[in-house]
Amino acid sequence: MALTKKFLDTMEKSLLTIKKDIINELNENSKEFEEIVTDIDPKDLADIASDDIDRKMLEVKGTAGLKKLKLIESAIARIKQGKYGLCIQCGKPIGEKRLEAIPYVLQCIECKESDEKRNR
Repeated sequence: MALTKKFLDTMEKSLLTIKKDIINELNENSKEFEEIVTDIDPKDLADIASDDIDRKMLEVKGTAGLKKLKLIESAIARIKQGKYGLCIQCGKPIGEKRLEAIPYVLQCIECKESDEKRNR
């Protein structure tokens, strides 16, 4: 079943909102990272370890945010190309409920489950 224009418009708006939120979070994390780095001065070992953990957590969040951002950009491009909602692996339609839950999803449930079983 083909996705309606109304559904596609809703999903595009949702993707753009998520994109904006991620960009804002990355900007905020960047500021926090800068504060941690510029605040380096002689401290006790516990403070140094805590700052190191904070820095690593911000790096992980940033990497995950960038990956999600790429998936969102890809989903927006697929909407414009008329390919949104089709599994990139098998080409079958992805259910609307799955798209609503994860608007940037690339695979149908069957292909995702198959990939997960192979990777165990």
